[in-house]
Amino acid sequence: MNSILTVLKGTHFSCHHLVTMRGGFLKSAYSRVSILGSSRSSVPEMAKNSPTIFDRILDGSIKADIVYEDPECLAFRDVDPQAPKHLLVIPRRRITMLEDAQNTDQELLGHLMLVVKKVAEQEDLTDGYRVVINNGPDGGQSVYHLHIHLLGGRQLNWPPG
Repeated sequence: MNSILTVLKGTHFSCHHLVTMRGGFLKSAYSRVSILGSSRSSVPEMAKNSPTIFDRILDGSIKADIVYEDPECLAFRDVDPQAPKHLLVIPRRRITMLEDAQNTDQELLGHLMLVVKKVAEQEDLTDGYRVVINNGPDGGQSVYHLHIHLLGGRQLNWPPG
């Protein structure tokens, strides 16, 4: 199955999750997309409002290696791991990006962090782990559905990028 990335003039974003299907599972590749004359500080409305790969995982149309789920969220292994253990925790109710979170999301955001802790314990990350939320184009956000990266399984260096 071919992946298609549509780029509109005036958009700028990083896409770490260009997706192809292999055996029913996701495979992603890194790519940076930039169009001249674009505004780096804005997120394309299309990216904010279109269904994401995470929406498709949530509705079951794309398979993922799910390690935890509850009524509020889902945790699964990243298909392009940046560490020996690289998992993503996502809310079932889409929040496009952290800066779009409202005061009413406080309980959900706290729950997501406790799920990160639970998944880290489940994955035996007893020597430590890193928790990352990328926000917006300059923050490296590539999927506009809030997600928390849980990375571990080796000594992680700083700065990361």
